[in-house]
Amino acid sequence: MVQHGNGQYPYSKSQESLLARMKKIEGQARGIGKMIEEGRYCVDILQQLTALTSAANEVAFLILQGHIEGCVANAIREGKSEGRVKELMEVVRKAWR
Repeated sequence: MVQHGNGQYPYSKSQESLLARMKKIEGQARGIGKMIEEGRYCVDILQQLTALTSAANEVAFLILQGHIEGCVANAIREGKSEGRVKELMEVVRKAWR
């Protein structure tokens, strides 16, 4: 993994927002655990798990977007796209499984 010249990855510009989203996801996960401990209704737990999954997917999308707009775009401009595009495709392939 290669950092940019300034030592930061593209998502760094939205790090505060991403961390806030992750804290919300952590809270959701704790809440779901509590629901399970309390023996709450299955469908209610599944709905919360769906919300948690959607929130995690959005964080992943934002980081992927930063990677494409930053790391991949820079590699293309520098004529070093082959490795970055291959890496990107592997990540996308794993995400779609």
